Amino acid sequence: MEVTIKELLESGVYFGHPTRQFDPRIKPFLYGKRQGIYIIDIEKSLEKIKEAGEFLKKAAADNKTILFVGTKKQAQAPIKESADKCGMPYVDYRWIGGTLTNFNEIRKRIGRLDEIEELENSGKLSLYTKKEASLLLKEKGNLLKKFAGIRNLNKYPDIIVVVDVRKEINIIREAKKVGIKIVGIVDTNSNPDLLDYPIPANDDGLKSVSLILSKLSECVAEGKASGQYQVPVTEQEKAKLGEEPVPGEEKTEEAEDAGKKAPVRKKAKEKKTEEEPEKNET
Repeated sequence: MEVTIKELLESGVYFGHPTRQFDPRIKPFLYGKRQGIYIIDIEKSLEKIKEAGEFLKKAAADNKTILFVGTKKQAQAPIKESADKCGMPYVDYRWIGGTLTNFNEIRKRIGRLDEIEELENSGKLSLYTKKEASLLLKEKGNLLKKFAGIRNLNKYPDIIVVVDVRKEINIIREAKKVGIKIVGIVDTNSNPDLLDYPIPANDDGLKSVSLILSKLSECVAEGKASGQYQVPVTEQEKAKLGEEPVPGEEKTEEAEDAGKKAPVRKKAKEKKTEEEPEKNET
């Protein structure tokens, strides 16, 4: 990764918030203030970008999973783009409470998404009434908004990259509860001590956010290329290989919408072999 002072200046990385919006803990990263606006020390921004980049590069080389998170408007597109470029999961729509602390329930909802898509792809959706099919497709759309970026995340991420400490405070709290390292962009109105690898920078400007995320993404991609990174196998792929069933495939789930429920039919049970005789039911 190569990043220069000139790039940071042109992207407005050094612009902080007005002096009335100030967290004293960010003071070591400040250059001064001008016309009522705090100015971030651009050299310290450069130093911290490189430090965080090296950390992410090594983590990717060690086959670690890095989750990119940014739900504010300015961060949504850069988060998705950066995560896609380095093949990592992301959250860009809305953080669902319990994504880390109640991970099993989140996996169930992703399993539900897989179920509905299987119905659609197999043509079985045509067996439902128009209203039932409409409810299922609506449910699918909602699930995709929430979980599209993490649907292949089968375990806790090892590291989280966040944009805007104040906006994503719930994510940071959850990550700390389960011991996940955090890299993040921190502006002059936020506390850098909440992050393991803080990057002092403008977290509101699209150019600033895009530049920093692209550099971090580049480091992750370099780490994956230089190490022994293995692409995680999805649960559907495991099922095809005969390793384990797709979540929810053998149990009935229901689609919820305005009190109307559309059942998903059970998969027919396979006949038991002679080596495993059927037991008498009581």
